[in-house]
Amino acid sequence: MKKSMTVVYPVGSGLYVNLTNKCPCNCTFCIRQSAKNEFDHIETLWLEHEPSFEEVVQALENAGVPSYKEVVFCGYGEPTEALDVLLRTADFIKSNYDVPVRINTNGLGNLINGRDITPLLKGRIDVVSISLNSSRPEIYEKTVRPVFREKAFPALLDFAKKAAAVVPSVILTTVSTTITPEDEDECRRLCRSLGVTYRIREYEPLTTS
Repeated sequence: MKKSMTVVYPVGSGLYVNLTNKCPCNCTFCIRQSAKNEFDHIETLWLEHEPSFEEVVQALENAGVPSYKEVVFCGYGEPTEALDVLLRTADFIKSNYDVPVRINTNGLGNLINGRDITPLLKGRIDVVSISLNSSRPEIYEKTVRPVFREKAFPALLDFAKKAAAVVPSVILTTVSTTITPEDEDECRRLCRSLGVTYRIREYEPLTTS
């Protein structure tokens, strides 16, 4: 497997930040699990090592942040696995650029870090996008295959609710055609009860969540 130090990469009008290879999930649909196929050209998102804060800042400055409409923490791993660098980088962006900051996450950051990290997002993060995948815990666990098993789904929902209290926009997503219309309706109801937005998205390999 080829590795490199692709710390930032553009997708559309966004500049994406790749902080880590680590992820507590083993999703059935994730291209990390794919054999060599049409996604070979992005295998360079596998990092040689986790970038330091200084390396991330250098990559952002080289990329020209002001030319993008947003900065998104999203890569081959789960951004909250590199929480310290994520928070320091968000502070740097807010101090130096007028651009919104988003996290694409599996919503398991509190389990990963062993504490409630949502208060740390206040003033740093403008949008949190969380992969919900299904309204049904049994489908979620079968599809996402988290190391936290049955603890994962309720932790995701709790993370979303707490994040909504401190972040301007929290979005829970499912992928079009992967669940039934009935499940999508349940997801809508679930999101309303949490006070967050529900979005059905098309499959986009590099913008999971």
